[in-house]
Amino acid sequence: MTEATTLPPLPDRLSIDPRSPHHVAAVCEQDIGIRFNDKERFDVDEYCISEGWIKVPAGKAVDRKGRPLLIKLKGTVEAFYR
Repeated sequence: MTEATTLPPLPDRLSIDPRSPHHVAAVCEQDIGIRFNDKERFDVDEYCISEGWIKVPAGKAVDRKGRPLLIKLKGTVEAFYR
């Protein structure tokens, strides 16, 4: 798989929000999978592997600027390329 060698390494902390200081555009362009407590999650907005948490939307609730409210879930986090 020559494609896997050209992919940038996954950071310890990553956010899909372009305004975040933890947003890495080169990594976000790829298809990334997140496994949280041995189950694959598809709704993760931000993760941190070393601290062991993910941030996911809290239902349909939004803040006053229209962005979804996020809740932090703690557990075992694993990030990988699909």
